[in-house]
Amino acid sequence: MGEAFLNSLLVTIPAVVIPITIAAFAAYAFAWLEFPGRRIFFVVVVALMVVPLQMSLIPLLRLYVNIGDATGIVLNGEFLGVWLAHTGFGLPLAIFLLYGYISTLPREIIESAHVDGASPLTTFTRLVLPLSVPVIASFAIFQFLWVWNDLLVALVFLGTNPEKTVLTAKLSALVGERGQDWQLLTAGAFVSMLIPLIVFFSLQRYFVRGLTAGSVKG
Repeated sequence: MGEAFLNSLLVTIPAVVIPITIAAFAAYAFAWLEFPGRRIFFVVVVALMVVPLQMSLIPLLRLYVNIGDATGIVLNGEFLGVWLAHTGFGLPLAIFLLYGYISTLPREIIESAHVDGASPLTTFTRLVLPLSVPVIASFAIFQFLWVWNDLLVALVFLGTNPEKTVLTAKLSALVGERGQDWQLLTAGAFVSMLIPLIVFFSLQRYFVRGLTAGSVKG
């Protein structure tokens, strides 16, 4: 259980940080930068939210295998493959949530930064990013809970390798191996709940504020 607990942390933390980082840059670009096809790209990103996770797993697994055969970069069976999968499935919602918040920031603040000579990158890192902490924390809670409690993606891309088994897969195996030892299953379930509870209660003050901000304009 200890190794599975560490593996879950190794899967979950990068799978939360990577999509938040990419989505923050993308949401800022969609909200405040002018470039050709901005609206079309945003509509495509939002439309990707309706793509079912289950429908994409086997094609993505085949893509990983083909990439490994062509380049020698092993993605199937490695943590990197799981990180990329969770990043791809989490990005549309992340961009949508962050865009809804960042687009409601007062235009005067952004324009004053431009007047003072700040570049778009400086405006993003020094101004937009600190103001967007509530919505970033809200999505971090969602993404952390989804990845931490995930079993399907971990089984598909990591397999049953004991060295890379995550906590949910370990608990699933315990149900079959020690189904009568309810005390062990209860202890394992408590361990799996401990970290999500800590994350939620640590960030819960941002949760409602981050979800509701940007929902009403005008």
